[in-house]
Amino acid sequence: MADPEAASLLSTKSINPSPETLSKLVKRIRALTFKLLPVQVDLASLSDPTSRIITPNVISAYAKAAGDFGEALPYCLLRARQTFIWDANHNAADYDEHMGRAIACEVLARRIVHNCPPERLNSLMSTRFRHKEWDGDDSSLSSALELAIDQHCTIFLSSNEAQFVISALWRGDWVQVNNKDNDIDYVPRHAAEEKSWWRYADPSLMSIPRYQNAFRIVIWFFFLFVYSQAVRQPLEKVDPRHDFDVFEGFLYSMTLAFSFEETHTLYTTLKYFTFKAFGFWTVVGLITNSLIIAAFVLRMMGIFAADDPRADLWHFRSFQVLACASPFLCMRVVTVVDGFKYIGTMQICVARMLQESTIFFVLLSVLLIGFYQGMYALDAADGVTNEGPKVVHSLLQALLQAPDFSATNGAFGLALYYLWCLVTTIVLLNILISLFASAYEDIVDNAEAQYLAFFAGKTVAMIRAPDSYVYPAPFNLVEAFLIAPFEPFIPTRAYAKLNRIVMRFLFWIPLSLIALFEATLDPRTNAFTRAWFEPNEEEDEDNPDYQDPEVDEEDGKITRTSFKELIKDFPNTSLSMEATIINEIQSLKKRIDELAATLEKGPSSA
Repeated sequence: MADPEAASLLSTKSINPSPETLSKLVKRIRALTFKLLPVQVDLASLSDPTSRIITPNVISAYAKAAGDFGEALPYCLLRARQTFIWDANHNAADYDEHMGRAIACEVLARRIVHNCPPERLNSLMSTRFRHKEWDGDDSSLSSALELAIDQHCTIFLSSNEAQFVISALWRGDWVQVNNKDNDIDYVPRHAAEEKSWWRYADPSLMSIPRYQNAFRIVIWFFFLFVYSQAVRQPLEKVDPRHDFDVFEGFLYSMTLAFSFEETHTLYTTLKYFTFKAFGFWTVVGLITNSLIIAAFVLRMMGIFAADDPRADLWHFRSFQVLACASPFLCMRVVTVVDGFKYIGTMQICVARMLQESTIFFVLLSVLLIGFYQGMYALDAADGVTNEGPKVVHSLLQALLQAPDFSATNGAFGLALYYLWCLVTTIVLLNILISLFASAYEDIVDNAEAQYLAFFAGKTVAMIRAPDSYVYPAPFNLVEAFLIAPFEPFIPTRAYAKLNRIVMRFLFWIPLSLIALFEATLDPRTNAFTRAWFEPNEEEDEDNPDYQDPEVDEEDGKITRTSFKELIKDFPNTSLSMEATIINEIQSLKKRIDELAATLEKGPSSA
């Protein structure tokens, strides 16, 4: 049952607060948080389930502070967290104080969501709001769940309620409905009463993250196979300039499809939601697609200019550029199979290490410029400057543990080179190792919460960009060139029917497999598969049959002592030690007051 103090969470479905109203609520939350944490506190004590700071009374006070806008309270708390993080990064003197307030806001958002009625959970997580930004403009629409993902709020996203929503979206129990003005709702996907194959083979199932992920894994490994065959072609052809074979056709067509899909997703996310969509793997994807497209351009130049003496060179450069894309393609395999927990956690570690290594590369760049300028000046002392590239090459070799001392110029050049080797090998590389070790330790120590937050981001990213008809690459080319051009000219119903017919034709194999799984093999509907894949089903701990079981008298008796008697002396682990002591003191004080009142009445009555 929900906390009575959280009753205000029920009131706001019909209320759509303006950005000005939400900004005022955020400021009120900040004022409350300043009063709650005027000084620095231990950060671990804030997220403790039995925290002596984030108590039920404090949670109730924040719930009351939202007034009629209780449904916007988690969003506003996470927005307040964002402002406190900004304050911490721009005010080093109060960094710990502001970080404590940021964590307190996140913990409070988690507790508020925990107290909300279950039937309001989908609306609480999906309703999108705007607030006023510092320059007076309205922010992009975002829900509490999306705002938590953008900020990588591990405490909030690792909660049971957030993961319940994420799991429901991942499996397709809930689906995202795109409304007007870029608003959304998470609504249940009602299963067909008749569990037949045709009722389950619905094209809309391709938008469910679980099935999207499986489809993309198959497509990506097929793409790797096509790429492997394409880069082998120069070894098997006598005159490859005049032969554009089927593997190259698949390779360049699929690359074009991936480029369209990633560009559309990136554009939509940057336009409507957040700049944080542009991350490390986005850069890797852009580099990969750019290399393959450049190889395609060079290939076509070699084909159409067959009589040009440079045709052979263009063909040669095309396959050289195509070969350079191989490391990036192999790197992107990690992003395709990161739904597996181990791989996903390692991906988080790598991303965090690259983030932490920024300071290393900044220091390295500054030192590289300085040493290059010094050695270049020494080389130019005799009036000849023809070894600039050689200086850079020798400096990079020394950084990679292969110094070439013969490349230096004179005693002063040798001294500078020795100093460069000393600084990079002993100082900078050890700094990098320390940063990597720290990043790895931070992730591994909190691996569960980190992965849950990462998985939440992966799931929501698949459905966040508004798209009513999902055509995963490379089939998005069919939508872009054969379906979308008809949208302005035909009625909405006809356009929807056209998409369903085309999707049934294009995806009949994956839809057949999905239908087979949902109709007969889904553990939620099939007892055999549920017993096979989920043998340790949780029981209802409040069931009286489990608390006080009855057995045959011949076997003895279990319930000689009732369940209530057994748990009577258990400690209340939901309260901290301080709260327990305070409760005991208050109880003792109340009894003393009653005894004193009784003694005062005694003589007077006598």
